[in-house]
Amino acid sequence: MAVVTRVAILGGGPGGYEAALVAAQLGADVTLVDRDGIGGSTVLTDCVPSKTLIATAEVASDAAESSELGIALGDDAVRVDLKRVNARVRRLAEAQSSDTAASVERAGVRIVRGTGRLAPGDRVVVDLAEGGSEELTADVALLATGARPRILPDAQPDGERILTWEQVYDLDELPERLIVVGSGVTGAEFASAYNALGSDVVLVSSRDRVLPGEDADAARVLEDVFARRGLTVLSRSRAASVQRSGEGVVVTLSDGRTVEGSHCLMAVGSVPNTEDLGLEECGVELDDHGFISVDRVSRTSGRGVYAAGDCTGILMLASVAAMQGRTAMWHALGDAVHPLDLKTVAANVFTDPEIATVGWSQAAVDSGEIDARAVKLPLATNARAKMQGISDGFVKIFCRPGTGIVVGGVVVAPRASELIHPISLAVEASLTVDQLARSFTVYPSLSGSIAEAARRLRQRN
Repeated sequence: MAVVTRVAILGGGPGGYEAALVAAQLGADVTLVDRDGIGGSTVLTDCVPSKTLIATAEVASDAAESSELGIALGDDAVRVDLKRVNARVRRLAEAQSSDTAASVERAGVRIVRGTGRLAPGDRVVVDLAEGGSEELTADVALLATGARPRILPDAQPDGERILTWEQVYDLDELPERLIVVGSGVTGAEFASAYNALGSDVVLVSSRDRVLPGEDADAARVLEDVFARRGLTVLSRSRAASVQRSGEGVVVTLSDGRTVEGSHCLMAVGSVPNTEDLGLEECGVELDDHGFISVDRVSRTSGRGVYAAGDCTGILMLASVAAMQGRTAMWHALGDAVHPLDLKTVAANVFTDPEIATVGWSQAAVDSGEIDARAVKLPLATNARAKMQGISDGFVKIFCRPGTGIVVGGVVVAPRASELIHPISLAVEASLTVDQLARSFTVYPSLSGSIAEAARRLRQRN
């Protein structure tokens, strides 16, 4: 009789449900313990909702800037009904969660509603949502418990005027003046979206520029667009406190200045959900920031225990969480596995324009961490961009000297998240700029700039 491996997964986000699908496919007996809904915060309160909101913002922005294309709009022609927008956001998130749950159940995975924790002796204890508890025996356990918004002591969210990014979808009216604290990816995305929807937006950045972790050329393009669209960026400004003031808020900066607004959105990072998981008893180590330490195949220091997603703090993206979860199950169940390589991860900032990156960065090249050549081609020279009225953005490709192997790239453009794919393929497959340059592209197309950049880089290589 064949031995069936029993797998228990704690957390129903991308790291959890993708791991469950792989484990079931490989013949394991899989139980997925989920507290909030399959899809986790990615589907219910973070990625899917925010990108749905941003999709509406894109339409509003396109309409507002359509005069160059010969389209005339009357006064107040673009109006946003935020109550309807957010109702659609919640509806789509719930539908995606239901669809994902159905897919997991069809694969033969048992879903248990509740909160789980590890226990010595290969056990998982689940506090059931309907009351009581259940004990599972697990040969393999995967922790995919995610993370939550970081809360500052002097900026406590109230869900009405002081908000986290999980609470904005309860708003019925567009904020008149929104103060966004934090200029990382989340802060920049929401600032861009609400500016397009019609709010007066102030972005409080503690750094010299927005998106300090992204390509500097890309960040400059975004800052120029923000300035042109009337979005205020307060650089080198750290928020010390946020307080309610009547029907608004007051943000006090560390230098004593104050900024008043109708609402404040806090986007100052995340903290991992690693409390009360029985980690210490099972030998699972945390790093200095409270994230679960894992290797490149998602193993923790605990026997038979793996971890995936935001609770590990490794490039906190849904796509990375999913790959960590799949990799964990491939490794645990004896299938072929490739260790996670972060240099092949494509990432995107959903601002307007979008910023997509993959592979080695300009900062790494400038610091001498890698020897690479680069070409940056502005989109303003692209025929399709001219037709669509696109003047902001560029394509940048990095390759190794001598071999011409593509090692990275940056795209700043509408739908950059789609345009980055050929560069991502080139990085993953170690293609050369010659191979990328010789591939056909449609004329006219924005993707033509990728091949053109490769051709120019080939000449210099």
